[in-house]
Amino acid sequence: MQLSLRLCAIADMVTEGNKLVDVGCDHGYLPVYLLLNKKIPSAVAVDVRKGPLSRAEEHISQYGLEAYIETRLSDGLSAVKPGEGDTLVIAGMGGPLMERILTEGKEVRETFREMILQPQSDIPHFRHFIRKEGWEIVKEEMILEDGKFYPVMKVLPVPKEKMEPWTKEEEMFGKHLLSELHPVLKKYLERELRIRNEILERLSNVSKGTTEVRIQEVKEEKEQIEAALKRYESM
Repeated sequence: MQLSLRLCAIADMVTEGNKLVDVGCDHGYLPVYLLLNKKIPSAVAVDVRKGPLSRAEEHISQYGLEAYIETRLSDGLSAVKPGEGDTLVIAGMGGPLMERILTEGKEVRETFREMILQPQSDIPHFRHFIRKEGWEIVKEEMILEDGKFYPVMKVLPVPKEKMEPWTKEEEMFGKHLLSELHPVLKKYLERELRIRNEILERLSNVSKGTTEVRIQEVKEEKEQIEAALKRYESM
């Protein structure tokens, strides 16, 4: 079976031999793929909605993997017990929702060896949140698929005193993506720069009193994007 580029990036980050817990499993593609490729011994696939869970069950049954992948109806980690998995995957949902799941499920979360996380929104805030919670981003990938950008992070538990501080730029765009001069990040930055220029052009045609604060915000964002793009000039 073939996975999307986004799910492939997630699968690549899972440590071989680890038991998987997939929150928001949708069709169950990820655990099925990892089992078929003998990368994991077992998985728990959970979703808050019955529809996606039943589709996952059909998919699991299609490949005869019922003995290896258990499905559960669960809001976040509520139906997962401490120690049931080594790798936690949460992907394809907004950053604030993922923060809620990880906060409410903290007791279970802290028993995992690693987490693979793919937030869809509020990415800088999510990077700050996860590090504040004592999980270091050790690897980050960015995928461009069907016109959308997807950051994928691998995080490991690290004592807070051993964490090095990140700059605002690193939290905004990803420390590892910046240091690697990631080609997809460059495309993302170029798109974001175009968007900021378009916003400034539109705001310039509006009466100044109501837009001055917003114009200043957009200019600051534009400066941050341009500073990040400057890194690529030496390539």
